[in-house]
Amino acid sequence: MQYIHTFLDFFTDNFPSIKLISWFFPIAILFSFLSLFIAGFCKQTLKWRTGFSRKLFHFFIFIAAFGCQQKMGLPAVFILGWSVTLVLIYAIIKGDGNLFYEALAREKDAPFRTKYIVYSYLATFFGGVFSNLLFGPFAIFGYAITGIGDAIAEPIGTYFGKHTYRVFSFDKSKISYRSIEGSAAVFVASLIVPLFILYPFHGTFSISFLWLLLTAVICTLTEAFSPSGFDNMLLQIVASFLFSIFIAYNH
Repeated sequence: MQYIHTFLDFFTDNFPSIKLISWFFPIAILFSFLSLFIAGFCKQTLKWRTGFSRKLFHFFIFIAAFGCQQKMGLPAVFILGWSVTLVLIYAIIKGDGNLFYEALAREKDAPFRTKYIVYSYLATFFGGVFSNLLFGPFAIFGYAITGIGDAIAEPIGTYFGKHTYRVFSFDKSKISYRSIEGSAAVFVASLIVPLFILYPFHGTFSISFLWLLLTAVICTLTEAFSPSGFDNMLLQIVASFLFSIFIAYNH
């Protein structure tokens, strides 16, 4: 029961003010619709593969969450989450053939295309909640690594992936794969991206390269072995946890 109260307190304690909602919610809605429109335009007009277009939207949202939390705090991320929810509901209602829906729905997920949009949404939502609930401000590392690392993994895997491996899927009738090339992209991003956050985040301190290398390896393995559709959740949580320890160790 205590855990339920803690979970509920997280939402009530960080609920945005009416003032913030009044001016930021319209901006967040516009941003979310524009982000998904751009992703859909890239797929339908520029003929991008879905692996590229969906991760473009993924990148926009995660980086926006990172910026919101850094500049305005967690309540602004709540508002961004509301706007993304509305945009995704609109896309799902429109369904097959719609620009917004097609930006996200992978052909290889058929006949579960909508289900995997929902899976990704829930994974992102719970990943963000638990990262903040358990590791507070270190959740921004989860945003950044998932937003960039996982966002580039699928396009690279789609375009360059020649060496694939099977991953667990909750849909027994669906076979899911990732690629070593895509996982390598997660590793590179997990190694490089934190360097752009560490100094502004917590001042100047010496950085242990071995610690940074270890966190990159663990993040890569987390993404590689996550169930299909749930890598967004686990990668956020693990990255946030690792960098909470990393900074404590290196400070």
